[in-house]
Amino acid sequence: MYRNLKGEIIKANLTIAKLAIKIGVTEKTLRNKINGETEFNWSEVLKIRKIVAPHLTLEELFEKANK
Repeated sequence: MYRNLKGEIIKANLTIAKLAIKIGVTEKTLRNKINGETEFNWSEVLKIRKIVAPHLTLEELFEKANK
């Protein structure tokens, strides 16, 4: 699970549904990726960082939390 990413989505005043539309995936797909069930591809990672938290490094934004 990507807790930092979830927090930054909220700080950016976005919902997962809105972010999914912005990066061109379904809400279900994005939820699966955030929860660690499937992997992000590189273009998604770059789009998300640009939209959600350009001030963070990719490592900070996409740090995986242990369940």
